[in-house]
Amino acid sequence: MVDVSPREAEVLALVGDHLSNAEIGARLFISVRTVETHVSALLRKLDVPDRRALARRVPELTGRGAAHPAPVLPAPLTAFVGRVRERAELTELIRAHRQVSAVGPGGVGKTRLALAVAAHVAGEYSDGVWFVDLVPVADPAMVAAAVAVALGLGEQPGRDMTGSVTAALADHHALLVLDNCEHVLDAVTLFLERLLAACPDVTVLVTSRARLMVPFERVYPVPPLSLAADGEPDAVALFLQRAAAVGWPLDPPLRDQVAAICERLDGMALSIELAAARYPTLGLDGITAALSHPLRMLTGGARADDRHRSVRATLDWSHALLEPADQALLRRVSVFVAPFTASAAAPVAGVAEDVVADGLARLAEQSLLTVHAFPGGTEYRVPETIRQYGTERLTEAGELADSRARHLRWCLARATDLAAVAQADWRARFDPVADDLRAALSWATDRPEQRTDAHRLARHLAEMTFVRTLIGESQLRYEQAAALADEPADEASMLRHAAAVAGCRMRGDDMYRLHRAAAEAARRAHDDAGAATDLATAATSSYRFWSKFAHLPAPQKAIALVDQARKLAGDDPAARAAVALAEAGVLTDAFGAAQGPPDNDVPETIARAERAVALAHRTRDPLAESAALDALTGAQCWAGETFASAATARRRVALLSPLPATPASTHELLDALGNAAEASLGAGDLPAARRRAQQIADHPLLAEVGHRATSWLLVADALAGDVDQVLAGSVRFLDAWQRAGRPARSVLGPAAAGVAMIHGLRGDREARRVWTGVLEQLGTSPEQIYGYGAVFDSMLLLHRGQAAEALARMAPEPGTVWKSVTWVWLHWYVALRAEAAVLAGSPGAREHLVEARTVVAGNPVAEAMVRRAGALLDGDHQALLDAAGAFDAAGCRYQWARTLVLAGGVHAARGAATLDHLGLTPMNSRVPG
Repeated sequence: MVDVSPREAEVLALVGDHLSNAEIGARLFISVRTVETHVSALLRKLDVPDRRALARRVPELTGRGAAHPAPVLPAPLTAFVGRVRERAELTELIRAHRQVSAVGPGGVGKTRLALAVAAHVAGEYSDGVWFVDLVPVADPAMVAAAVAVALGLGEQPGRDMTGSVTAALADHHALLVLDNCEHVLDAVTLFLERLLAACPDVTVLVTSRARLMVPFERVYPVPPLSLAADGEPDAVALFLQRAAAVGWPLDPPLRDQVAAICERLDGMALSIELAAARYPTLGLDGITAALSHPLRMLTGGARADDRHRSVRATLDWSHALLEPADQALLRRVSVFVAPFTASAAAPVAGVAEDVVADGLARLAEQSLLTVHAFPGGTEYRVPETIRQYGTERLTEAGELADSRARHLRWCLARATDLAAVAQADWRARFDPVADDLRAALSWATDRPEQRTDAHRLARHLAEMTFVRTLIGESQLRYEQAAALADEPADEASMLRHAAAVAGCRMRGDDMYRLHRAAAEAARRAHDDAGAATDLATAATSSYRFWSKFAHLPAPQKAIALVDQARKLAGDDPAARAAVALAEAGVLTDAFGAAQGPPDNDVPETIARAERAVALAHRTRDPLAESAALDALTGAQCWAGETFASAATARRRVALLSPLPATPASTHELLDALGNAAEASLGAGDLPAARRRAQQIADHPLLAEVGHRATSWLLVADALAGDVDQVLAGSVRFLDAWQRAGRPARSVLGPAAAGVAMIHGLRGDREARRVWTGVLEQLGTSPEQIYGYGAVFDSMLLLHRGQAAEALARMAPEPGTVWKSVTWVWLHWYVALRAEAAVLAGSPGAREHLVEARTVVAGNPVAEAMVRRAGALLDGDHQALLDAAGAFDAAGCRYQWARTLVLAGGVHAARGAATLDHLGLTPMNSRVPG
């Protein structure tokens, strides 16, 4: 029997439910890191290669059969009545078709029918049933975001929100219910086209007042409740149940009168429920009389079509029974799209809070508002049909513009208040008001008299959604704020922020576009220096962040931008610093965007980078200085100055760490941390590399992109031989990479190669095959051939005793390849090459050792490797043990154990035991005699 702890059993069950690590962590209230550790332990204990195989073991281990997560559906507050035939018909349709639309007029009962059917079929979907209410979505661009929130997802950098959702659901067998789609119909259609194409096992049930009008749609017209039946008609049953719920059950002789009322209401569920709610105060005679009043009935005309007449009639009738003050309150609170409190309604309705509280209570009693009481207070919500009705009443009363303006001011005040408090405090307070903020902005955007407030609200939304990690929306809002700015200078500022967010999203093309647009705005503001900075930054970005571009601008375009920037810069310090950085990057490629500068350009590259750093330092702008230091880091690495490069990278992190988390500082810091982790690996400082890599892995902006977050952490752990850490981190990496659509990003290659090596050391051929497959999908590059690929392959070959093969894998002389492709791998390459030459008995082994000692001097890990190789060549047992101690001090557990095995005797037994404890296969320890 496998020894599985209670917590591991919980994690195992949720893996069987096909939840991601983030979803499991949220469900169990533990960190993603802890989930990864449990999954890694389960993989080892159950001897399975990956989490898919782990999920297949769940039924036999838990005895609960196939895992079916509980449906994520709203809990109905009242019992569902009747509709046996409709439920059966709609159930069969969604079993036979991937996209079904339940269509009908407002108030007919589409949502309740959809929820009943979804709950009934939930067990047929192994990954669950999910419900998304689109009522609060005022902006069609936010449809995918609403779905993501319901699924507990964030946006993945490098993908828009629709892409993030489709990636997350790509291998899921699930039912998605999209409710109330009529006001965002085109956006829903576009979203579903991508979703259904990318997610073959996802079924979508839509409720809407209109069809999507697309070929893949199967429409189910939802009929009114039945008015005639052998037994009790559904319409009558609903009225009787709702009347009994308010404490007034009807006697059987009255049912014919109820049937007559239901017939006059056309069997509309909402109308019947509202009528039944009025029964205690009006009685059946009063209801009948009210329905016959001409003002309670719709007469047709341009304001509505026939299918809305019965619902509108009921609402007109219910509205006419209200006191004038309550009528005004109902129409004024209809501007809220999300739940609201009495204190929120007061300024929007223009009424004192105590008066509003009484009025809201009366409206709730009459079923015109839903109410939810909780320890912190009471919230009200206007049902969508009534909200639309109230909006029409606002228009008729001539109050729409004033009410919307008050709502806009309330939203702006809430946004301002949230922006003034700590992030930890406002996050929980932002989500409940976010939809109202978006709706207010949507209304105000096209109204010139509201332009200033709309600009402020867009800016606040941009700032808050960035911290909320809704970075796609953040970029959109910054661009929206730019379009609403009264002054070109403000427009330029917003565009620069948008460019920084685009960088965080891995959207290099957008960065380039937005900086150029900012330059144009700056020129209109007569800010030539600002325009010069933006043009230079656009040019620099095409080299500095080349891997984030889908389509890199031609070098000639970048050079032209630098020329323009140089002419505009004048004597402005910031502009001159930006131009100097662009010259270092564009003219000499200090960032190594392609293959690095030719040998004779290396001194010039360093000189230009150093000049950029000096000019940036004078500006006292940490972000500008960090960007210049990035160029210097690259130039130093190309020059072979490994330790200087690592020191410069550390300087960047120290400069940026104290800064507040703005889009620009976050983008710069994440780049600096990756740069520092990479440079520390090159210098053999594995603990520092791991610290920086862990900071990246823990950053909230990367929570949904575990492959990007864990990449350098996996490399550091693989080189150190921390097998458990690699196994745990690789689960998150692979899961996130697959959900993201398996992007072919070359920057992910070192991580995949490192994990593949660890599985090779473990002797797990199947797992290694999976990871070499990942490596192949990432694409073959020179770096893989001569850099990290040669290093990781050689480490595995040496473990297996295949020294000659390892030497052949590193056949090129270091001096012929390192400046082009080896990058930070130079010390590892020459040290392993020297050891392979010694163990293979190569005649040139001693020459390799002499060269390696010179190259790696100061690198604790590479020096220990060379010392070990020299000890093996000279037969110096003590020097071999000294090398083991050096590996231990450097944090290389695997290399420490390997050295003990090579030392032989009692040391070999200790080393072999350590390798076994790490889960690695025995090492072939052939040493040349």
